[in-house]
Amino acid sequence: MFKQHPKALPFLFFSEMWERFGYYLMIGIFTLYLKDVKAGFAMTEAESADLYGTFIALVFLTPFLGGLLADRYLGYRKSIIAGGIMMGLGYCLMYVHSLTALYIAMFMVIIGNGFFKPNISTLLGNVYSTPQFEKQKDDGYNIFYMGINIGAFICNFISAALYVTYGWGAAFFSAGIGMFIGVTIFIIGTRHYKAFDIKKGVTENDMPMSRIVLLILVPSVIAGIIGWMIPGTLVGSDSTDAFIFACIPVIYFYASLYFKARADEKRPIAALLAIFAVVILFWAVFKQNGSALNTWADRYTDRSVSGTTGNVFTSLRQAQPLAYKKDSIAVYDKQFRLQKEDGKVIKEYNYPTYFRNIPETARPADGNEVSLWATNLSQSINPGWVIILTPLIVAFFTWMRRRNKEPSTATKIAFGLFISALSALVMVGAVYASNNGGEKASVLWLICSYGVITIGELLLSPMGLSLVSKLSPVRITSLMMGGWFLSTSIGNKLSGVLATMWDTYDDKTNYFWLNFSLLMAAAVMCFAMLRWLNKIMKEKGVR
Repeated sequence: MFKQHPKALPFLFFSEMWERFGYYLMIGIFTLYLKDVKAGFAMTEAESADLYGTFIALVFLTPFLGGLLADRYLGYRKSIIAGGIMMGLGYCLMYVHSLTALYIAMFMVIIGNGFFKPNISTLLGNVYSTPQFEKQKDDGYNIFYMGINIGAFICNFISAALYVTYGWGAAFFSAGIGMFIGVTIFIIGTRHYKAFDIKKGVTENDMPMSRIVLLILVPSVIAGIIGWMIPGTLVGSDSTDAFIFACIPVIYFYASLYFKARADEKRPIAALLAIFAVVILFWAVFKQNGSALNTWADRYTDRSVSGTTGNVFTSLRQAQPLAYKKDSIAVYDKQFRLQKEDGKVIKEYNYPTYFRNIPETARPADGNEVSLWATNLSQSINPGWVIILTPLIVAFFTWMRRRNKEPSTATKIAFGLFISALSALVMVGAVYASNNGGEKASVLWLICSYGVITIGELLLSPMGLSLVSKLSPVRITSLMMGGWFLSTSIGNKLSGVLATMWDTYDDKTNYFWLNFSLLMAAAVMCFAMLRWLNKIMKEKGVR
């Protein structure tokens, strides 16, 4: 796999793999932990989705600043190492069961990711900037992306075994260990990318850092505070209002890059800004894997295992027993689950909801237990598909390239959005098959839905990173990579907003039809811009 690529690739591959191991391990159990009454914080579905959306949004917002500082002052290697260490410490701190400790840990992960994420992607692009490897850049990003997903795939099995056996804290701590392994591998491979760690510095056309602080960062903080303090809420919650307000100065900054750019830079920057805007809707749907789709796996999917399969899951600590007591649903509803005010639910406690949508005749005998595979294992379905499909997609486009028929990077992104929309239709089918969640659905529905959206993801996410590397003016490459992650951040927050609406949809098909509409609208917009985007890429001499 690495034979015909730069020697730096395997080191960057494994560094990113272990970094993503830690991140996706944490994300896979985050909302489950928040909703756990006994060992978590007893949050409702809406509360956990809101915090989840805000967290993953901020995780991808800080690359704007991390990319800027790396471009001008710190360089990529120092930024990656510092960011990785900070993230590792943050994960380890989540071992402490305290809201204060949790928020401090989240802050460390948010800042650390800002320094790590854009700069390792940019460093990879720099490694492929030589004439020898330039044509393999798309393939290099695809292989790099597979490393991300190997980490995301294996982490949930480790996580399940640890939290089933030792509790949530042990699982979070293992995420930190994974991050430190990634930093160590990165340091070992330094000699292979040291020559490509080139600070761009500040040119006469760049906004000085002091002005960025005064005109962007300070207004962003002030705007966020205003959004939080506005009486009532504009978009669902105070945190959402604060995030939207805080993004306005940052969006203004990226728009100013176009107006202040040299004439030869304007069209490439405009193309990237257009792509950034469109892919927000992709992330809004895709990032529901840790919220709405995690809820679907937890409450609506048949997770029972028995016989030989059950023994394997149990012996590997991938399953947990759940006791059934006759009439427990009514008892829990009355005594533990709901806190009501004027007949309206204001607090939903996490009680054994699994049996609620199982017909009475199919439930176990009173007092018996069923063994259920751990909910977070569903988070490995998507990265599992990435590992399977990446070599096939790379081979397919290599075959097309040899025949001079390979589509442009922008065309791949457009088709990625269209195919992703189809995954929402699979979940519409799942809702119908489960009688609108009144019965358990087969896990095959999740597997198929994730399979479809993974094809779209592979045509969009690594291609987006490649496109930024191809079109960005050299002096602001890492900054524009931060712009890609800014669009991801906004989409991530929107995913949390959408997930908070889950319980408001009595007919769950309408929820997934909404997702389909958002992705199809994004696909239509991207196809409408395709001729213009391809023309700009041709002017730059790239595909």
